[in-house]
Amino acid sequence: MLQHDEIHAGQPTVDLFSRNRKSDGFGPRMKHGWNTDQDKATTESHPCFIRVSSVASLFRLGLRTAACLVCLIAASNVLPILADEPSPKRVYDNRLTRIEKPRPLLADHPEFFEPIIEQAHFEAPPIVVDEGADLHVRAWRFSYNARGIIEMPNHLKASQTAVIMVHPWGIDDGQGWDTPEPAGVADFCTKEKNHLAARHTREVVKPFINSLRGKAALVLYSLPRDKDPIRQKLYRSFTHKPTDTERREGARELKAKLTSFKYEGEPLPASLSLSSDKPVIDYFKQFPGLDAGPKFNNAGFWQLPIPVTTDVDVHADDVVIYDAEGYEPLKKFLNANGIRHVLLTGYATDMCFCRTTAGYENLSKDFNVFLVGDASLATFPSNTSPRFAVNAAISFAALNQLVTQVSWVKFDTK
Repeated sequence: MLQHDEIHAGQPTVDLFSRNRKSDGFGPRMKHGWNTDQDKATTESHPCFIRVSSVASLFRLGLRTAACLVCLIAASNVLPILADEPSPKRVYDNRLTRIEKPRPLLADHPEFFEPIIEQAHFEAPPIVVDEGADLHVRAWRFSYNARGIIEMPNHLKASQTAVIMVHPWGIDDGQGWDTPEPAGVADFCTKEKNHLAARHTREVVKPFINSLRGKAALVLYSLPRDKDPIRQKLYRSFTHKPTDTERREGARELKAKLTSFKYEGEPLPASLSLSSDKPVIDYFKQFPGLDAGPKFNNAGFWQLPIPVTTDVDVHADDVVIYDAEGYEPLKKFLNANGIRHVLLTGYATDMCFCRTTAGYENLSKDFNVFLVGDASLATFPSNTSPRFAVNAAISFAALNQLVTQVSWVKFDTK
């Protein structure tokens, strides 16, 4: 999904499997113990530090008083440690069992996704095993060191799971936000590609999201920029849930705003000025493969309130994430709602899906993320189908992410 000045540089990919992973991105964990004389002096100055000579004087106060003081001192030292205690850990048996005659992965929608075929597949024990699990998510990842694909079941609590769709832009869908003519670009960058992506949304993503409504804790959609007065009335955010009256007002204002814009930019350049020395460089400087700026899209195009596409259902309780607010408010909102797991869908697999606010490079630092591979599409320049592009993007992501597919996500119906 491409747009002018809206593609955000991603955070460095986090190695979730490294023992040396930095704590919350702020640096390595503090080392404990007296490593220097300065450390010792600092510790001795702590109000809870008692010299041996001081202990002797405690007995002169009486054994009962001494015991009380010792208990208070111990509590003051232990309680902060307990407060910072990480969640209990279990020993994971990283046992890999060869799967004979493995089936292709992500093969349910070959029009949109070229199936993944690898020679070696292994079965591993579950990674997520929630008590009282009712949402079962089989997933896989790829490891060069293991020489193949590793598959495993996972057992989640739906009440601790959020479904997030990245950048479901309402482009060329009848709401009024249209691709500018004759040479403007937005989203998948041509009307034909946008319509194909819209059909994928209707046929794959929408049914998947709706199948988890009333089961998963939250459904969220992410959109570019900050919330504006119009979208504030249309969609629930982290801090505001609009009334029915506000939603109707917002819908009228959205239509008026989008239909009043002139979706017309300049035509392609009729001639270029090329030097005799470096004509290729001059050629691409003057005629790049992608220019989503005001020249072709018309000034103000990217300042319009981009809506959620009509190809998905937006319920009153669904939440819109605004990229400009950054990742931290999203993280806090999910934590406040008890979310531990994320099923990630949306567009585009090679860009916004990984690098924007609700992309997996952010979310996988703090949540158990499952990429729903066939509920995403990658950009596909030079091709009429996205199936090879999304295959490549998901395959690369699988080096450090768990990937699932729509048919592998099953809810207990008991």
